[in-house]
Amino acid sequence: MQKFLRSSAVGLTLLLVLAACQGNNAPGGGSTSGSGAGGGSKGTVKIGVDLPLSGNEVANGQPTFNGIKLAVDEANKNGGAGGYKIEINKQDDAVNGVHNPDQGATNAKTLVADPAVVGMVGPFNSNVARSIIPVTNEAGLAECSPSNTAVDLTKTGSDKLRPQNPDKRNYFRLAAPDDIQGPAMAAFDYNDLGKKNAYILDDTEAFGKGVADEFQKAFVKLGGKVAKRDGQKYSASVDYTSLFNSVKSLNPDVVYFGGTQVTGGGLARKQMVQAGMGAIPFTGPDGIADLGTGGSQGAFITLAGVDNSHDVYGTVAGVHDLPSGSDFSSRYKAAFQNDPGAYSAIAYACTQVLLKAISDSAASASDMKSLREAVRAYVFDASKTYDTALGKISFTSTGDIKQAFISFYKVDPSLNGGKGGWTFVKQQAFEGGQ
Repeated sequence: MQKFLRSSAVGLTLLLVLAACQGNNAPGGGSTSGSGAGGGSKGTVKIGVDLPLSGNEVANGQPTFNGIKLAVDEANKNGGAGGYKIEINKQDDAVNGVHNPDQGATNAKTLVADPAVVGMVGPFNSNVARSIIPVTNEAGLAECSPSNTAVDLTKTGSDKLRPQNPDKRNYFRLAAPDDIQGPAMAAFDYNDLGKKNAYILDDTEAFGKGVADEFQKAFVKLGGKVAKRDGQKYSASVDYTSLFNSVKSLNPDVVYFGGTQVTGGGLARKQMVQAGMGAIPFTGPDGIADLGTGGSQGAFITLAGVDNSHDVYGTVAGVHDLPSGSDFSSRYKAAFQNDPGAYSAIAYACTQVLLKAISDSAASASDMKSLREAVRAYVFDASKTYDTALGKISFTSTGDIKQAFISFYKVDPSLNGGKGGWTFVKQQAFEGGQ
């Protein structure tokens, strides 16, 4: 259990990234070249990207990629990172519209085989990270996830993901891990919503089960009871109706779903309402709080149905309140004609960290291989700090962000002309990296 700090905005100044060129905005794999503006005298290096970018996963992956792209585009206009022009090598890990660990591993092999790739942003999902980290670690490629929250990616058990280089870390993240996120929603359900008897349902994946485990431990410690706990692997034919019918007699007053909107979260809420449990709040982690507008492809509200999306609460494992004076949201909207997603600013910050590492390491690197290693070593120097879209950040020796935040959101079905949308509730800071 992490110690709560006071809710607050991060009162720090936004520093634009250092350099790079434009990536391609369309989903799909492969390298994308930069715009004509900007450039570097030393040539080109690449930032690899692995995200779910097709099917219903676009609700998560595309706004996250846009954050990376915005950082690269803006940086490119300022002349390059360490004398280099930056390109994006973009890979899609969704298969049949759902994030896929095997595809993620294949994508990682593609990225590490490209000698110009000296850093990577992604993946979005924790089970995909478990497949990717062994590949990137063996290659010594610095990898920043804006959204992974599974505890074992950086903490106890993470050595199993580094079989070739157990003492050399390469993976770091800006999202608060599930031993913060799960307990945060447990406290919200118990204290803010006043609920004491929870039904917990998870999708059996690394992220979903892990965050549900952390929620359960914290909810019970607070004095709550668990009416029932079920795990249901998602498939195209999954049906939760029998699970909700069987738990109704146990009178749960809140439901916590561990997973994403694509791996059952949206459908579970829809069938929960159909089972006559619509008045009971439905809560969950960042997997359901995609912040997407109802009607947009893959959004929770779209999959659940706006009429079923009342009394839905979710967390995002990062900040909502950007530094005072930040114009990130307006710049993002000008570039993409949409509001930022849950992890757009955090993905932007991941890219800033890598660009800073490239800039400060370039002079001492003799070739791409040595630059890749220099970037990795730079990030894992715990004395380094970074001025980012999120404010000033730093990392522990294990790769967790020290400045951890959880933001809470609620669906308002009346927003966006009745299509529904997410509204911010509050933000809380934690002591990260413990």
